[in-house]
Amino acid sequence: MSARIEGIVARLHGLHPRLIDLSLDRLRVLLEKLDHPERRLPPVVHVAGTNGKGSTCAFVRAMAETAGQRVHVYTSPHLVRFNERIRVAGELVSDAALAAALEHVEQVNAGAAITVFEVITAVAFHLFAQTRADLCILEVGLGGRGDATNVIDRPAACAITSISLDHREMLGDTLPLIAAEKAGILKRGVQVAIGVQPPEVTDLLLTAAQRVGAPVMLRDRDWRIAPGRYDDTLGVLELPPPSLPGAFQLDNAGIAIAAMRASGLAMDATGVARAEWPARLQRLHGKLAALLPADWELWLDGGHNPGAGVALAEHLRTWSDRPVHVVVGMKQTKDAAEFLRPLVPFATTLWAVAEPGQHDARTVEAIIEESGGVARPGPNVSDALHALPRDRPARVLICGSLYLAGEVLKLDA
Repeated sequence: MSARIEGIVARLHGLHPRLIDLSLDRLRVLLEKLDHPERRLPPVVHVAGTNGKGSTCAFVRAMAETAGQRVHVYTSPHLVRFNERIRVAGELVSDAALAAALEHVEQVNAGAAITVFEVITAVAFHLFAQTRADLCILEVGLGGRGDATNVIDRPAACAITSISLDHREMLGDTLPLIAAEKAGILKRGVQVAIGVQPPEVTDLLLTAAQRVGAPVMLRDRDWRIAPGRYDDTLGVLELPPPSLPGAFQLDNAGIAIAAMRASGLAMDATGVARAEWPARLQRLHGKLAALLPADWELWLDGGHNPGAGVALAEHLRTWSDRPVHVVVGMKQTKDAAEFLRPLVPFATTLWAVAEPGQHDARTVEAIIEESGGVARPGPNVSDALHALPRDRPARVLICGSLYLAGEVLKLDA
């Protein structure tokens, strides 16, 4: 992040006492002052969920761009550069354009109480409204009902990815409470694509959709996906393997296809083979990978909640041909014990780390305790990689936090 952008963001942090405060009122006031850029966007696909939101957005973007469409994308958080959050007509926003938009929105806001995420959302809408595109993809930041992205009155389609326990301090401590918040993006007459969910979540989402009047495209009822094939009432699509690894990505690809089919917008489903989304089972080949023997593999995943732990464990099951060393660093507010529980049986060794630049990092000692004493102290990623037993070829998975993933990508560059 440039010094100019850092300065603006630092000033914005002083406008509201909380980093996150789920409400639409403050942003609506600001958007009115900006002459409602949210009403001047191309058709919107709005994506909520706990895990898989970013990957689903990546699949939607790839399929639209493969069909020749110009696409705006708004996602969060960023991993390395702040600019990653805003993609204008296919290109990451430049430092100059981002700084200028931040300064403009800050000036228009005139010191009113507002969160940083709300300002960034307004900045994204301001930038998108100035540039022609065929599609705008919006990823919910947190929850759905009170999330800043939910000021869009009528998207072209909605999507809800896998829901599990996360952000309980903000959304509630049960799956139904969290699912009810995610269901807040549903709109009357707007189709929603829903992927695999726990039964109680499916029931709640279907009830909420019926109450609102939102037609549902539900996996294994209204659409189906398997390796090489997707089908719904519109017909069958032959698919290449998704570019993002992991069996769970098939669900995300299917949600993306269902949402795009529901929207009626142009897409080419072969684009699932071209999607890019860092820190989602990403193979690393840089400086950190060079610390390991040449016949080893180094992987990075930003998964950090119990649902992600289960999904990663299912993938580790497919890695049974080699030892798997798992390196974990987590945020203080996350449920480390529940994230680690499904992973421990598949880990030849488990290492707890905290990188110096990692935001709100959980202590190494806390991770060791929550692993049941199984984890060893790294205490950082580089030290852990150096300490791994090198008796035979192995795979290494670094996981537990998107903030850790950002630091790892910097180290590996």
